[in-house]
Amino acid sequence: MSTPPHSRRLPAAFALITAATLTLTACGSGGGADTPGGAAPAGGSAEIPTTDVVSSVRKNRAAAELLPADVRDRGTLSLASSVGGTPPGATYLEDGRTIVGQDIDFADAVAKVLGLKLKREAASFEAILPALGSGKYDLGTGNFGVTEERRKTIDFVTYINDGQGFAVRKDSKLAEVTDFEQLCGLNVATGAGTTFEVTLEDNKHVCADAGKKPYDVKTYAEQGAIWPALQQGRADVVMSTINGLRYAVRQQEGLKFLGEYHRLDVGFAFKKGTKLAPAFQAAVDQLIKDGTYDRILKKWGTRASAIKESRISPPEITG
Repeated sequence: MSTPPHSRRLPAAFALITAATLTLTACGSGGGADTPGGAAPAGGSAEIPTTDVVSSVRKNRAAAELLPADVRDRGTLSLASSVGGTPPGATYLEDGRTIVGQDIDFADAVAKVLGLKLKREAASFEAILPALGSGKYDLGTGNFGVTEERRKTIDFVTYINDGQGFAVRKDSKLAEVTDFEQLCGLNVATGAGTTFEVTLEDNKHVCADAGKKPYDVKTYAEQGAIWPALQQGRADVVMSTINGLRYAVRQQEGLKFLGEYHRLDVGFAFKKGTKLAPAFQAAVDQLIKDGTYDRILKKWGTRASAIKESRISPPEITG
């Protein structure tokens, strides 16, 4: 694959180093989307777009006025970002320090609309939501899917729509997964501590109910270990985020995306009862209005995840 303009190549060895689990659009507990994952193809490299789509964003006074007075005066917010895997999720450039990704662009763009500086700290996916509740961070990003379980303790401001899906080797007999009974007897790989893991464990009973051998959930704390497990036959299928799976199968030969299983809204995460939500919602809507939003999605190849407007802690998508 040729390198597109404004992109950099991430060496495969480095791309396989991971930080956070597959959160996205699935996360923690409850069904979700969590951090998009994927690994570079063995012996190859992953292309990371580095087009600047944020620096031209200007402060919007009306949105900034929605911030609490103390935040406006302080001018900063602490942000925990889950970093790991490959685009479109947050990942490191080859310098090992610079963090890039769709979540990063959205957070930086919103901060510019609100006239704020972000104090970003890389954190493990499973640690971010509890840390918000303790007040360690003002907000978190990790392709966090909005679920009913999470809405009990976390407030969200949505900015994309992602969800759950499956991928397999091209020699797999699976053509789609529309019911967990289709997974019976198989080894299913996913990220540890994610909503994917919870969803798989919660639905294991369908195999016993059908009198079939249960599927085995193979969880991996390191994102980079998931794809070799599939390629080498230790896993039969991977459950992850829709956007992450689509990216991964484009980068690796011999794999195929089986399609979407369940869609979820994805949002910035805050402590329950936050006063920051209205300002962030207005900022996302401003990005949609001025075209920055579409430029970010185009950069990361995720236009299918576009939303028409931001919402604060909407009900989980069902059906």
